[in-house]
Amino acid sequence: MSAGRQPLKVIAVLNQKGGAGKTTLATHLARGLQLSGKSTLLVDSDPQGSARDWAAVREDHPLTVIGIDRPTIDKDIKALAEVDYVIIDGAPQAADLAVSAVKAADVVLIPVQPSPYDIWATSDLVDLVKRRIEITDGKLRAAFVVSRAIAGTNIGKDIAKVLEGYELPVLTSRIHQRVDYPGTAATGSTVLELFPKSEAAKEVLELIAEVEQFTNEEMSNGVNE
Repeated sequence: MSAGRQPLKVIAVLNQKGGAGKTTLATHLARGLQLSGKSTLLVDSDPQGSARDWAAVREDHPLTVIGIDRPTIDKDIKALAEVDYVIIDGAPQAADLAVSAVKAADVVLIPVQPSPYDIWATSDLVDLVKRRIEITDGKLRAAFVVSRAIAGTNIGKDIAKVLEGYELPVLTSRIHQRVDYPGTAATGSTVLELFPKSEAAKEVLELIAEVEQFTNEEMSNGVNE
């Protein structure tokens, strides 16, 4: 690591259930951090390659996206170029890839739709994350991100009740179900670039700020230990 450089931060976006908005969150988080001046790399660990397909739409994509769809993510990341952030877009229904991504991560974000069924489906992943938190003496942090929420609905109270037993924080920022998101995916872009004044762009910026704070708190705690 270069003198004076902040430690590399690895954020894994994981949910083994499909349809949670995982790739949308990972691509927007990675590109948003890059637009804010952070050097950022996106790792697509999904064998389906959704994030790589997103990047391939633009011939000269500004964000570097690489594929590591084997259970060696934690080892392979150590050989990557020196950047501020590595964002991992996790693979659904692949326990070995999830284990490797969790090992590589400083922070795990778990996007969930505001439905009890979707939240219950994360139980195996939460168990895996909590075991890793215990093994690392709390150096790994994790949080839920409410994704694909329906605007105008009262979701906070319902979600808090369902998540009580998981003992993981829920970020206050929400990503809502909006037509802008699939529209940007088709062009290999983000709402920050195509719709910078939109509500979608506003909520993405709020989420990025909260994730940065959450991540940097963890890195500072690790330094002080």
